[in-house]
Amino acid sequence: MGPGDLSTVLAPLPRQMDARLLVGSETFDDAGVFRLSDDLALVQTVDFFAPIVDDPYAFGQIAAANALSDVYAMGGEPLTALCIAAFPTGRLPLSVLTEILRGAQDKVREAGAVVAGGHTVVDDEPKFGLAVTGRADPRRLLTNAAAAPGDVLVLTKPIGSGILSTAAKQGKLDEETTRVMIDTMSRLNAAASRAALAAGARCGTDITGFGLLGHLSHIARASNVTIRVSRARVPLLPRAREFAEAGITTGGAERNEEYLEQRVDWGACSDVDRALLVDPQTSGGLLVALPRTAVPEYLSRVEGATEIGSADPRSSFDILIS
Repeated sequence: MGPGDLSTVLAPLPRQMDARLLVGSETFDDAGVFRLSDDLALVQTVDFFAPIVDDPYAFGQIAAANALSDVYAMGGEPLTALCIAAFPTGRLPLSVLTEILRGAQDKVREAGAVVAGGHTVVDDEPKFGLAVTGRADPRRLLTNAAAAPGDVLVLTKPIGSGILSTAAKQGKLDEETTRVMIDTMSRLNAAASRAALAAGARCGTDITGFGLLGHLSHIARASNVTIRVSRARVPLLPRAREFAEAGITTGGAERNEEYLEQRVDWGACSDVDRALLVDPQTSGGLLVALPRTAVPEYLSRVEGATEIGSADPRSSFDILIS
């Protein structure tokens, strides 16, 4: 669901008041955090979706990396995962589901966690994902609510996967660009998360279905700051701009832009730049807010990390595009 519809759904629900629930749904963070003791908290998340690539093994890897990322985005380490699978038995060979599960299991193992089981239903369209439980030190979390004026915003993966996966479904994506897209979406955010904690960061998120600007707007409101983004600095996947210029987009991007329309000062942002900045991502990178002095070391430790903006004192907008 788009961020606007999701906000409407959640608004009437009473806030859960429990001192052990350190992070709930109110700040649109990536996972819930539940304190067990002064130095131990559980991080819990769930994420699943329909295939965005044709190869079932690659789909399992991407879906797993995407779900695991929510734990890394909170500064946690994954422990266990439960598979969630919807599958059209009788319409697709069961070996397809085996390969999806194999891809997910291999990625979970790479993360140092284990698959503990799961649940399946019969559906007309395949869908797959994970419910992940991780651990974190409650004194050293990454959340949407901890950015401060003067912080620098660093993004660790290029964006554009929504546009590229749509182009792939239309048969327009070449093999090399497809490989780069899959490799990027399959890469874990573990190193980026650990480096953020080592650098003293307290604010972070991962860039997924709400697009870069959608997730930045959640940080802006939860932290009571305004985020300034340099559109020229935002890294893009190969050919993402080309396909955006050709008008390839997704329904999710339209919902994201509608939600953000009055929250963003778009400046001289072109339609193509808008399309890229609101493009829904799958297993995108981490977006980390860092003190200026910590940025050089972080950039040196996290491959592909790029400075894209900064946090300013709060103004009337969530985000300013320059």
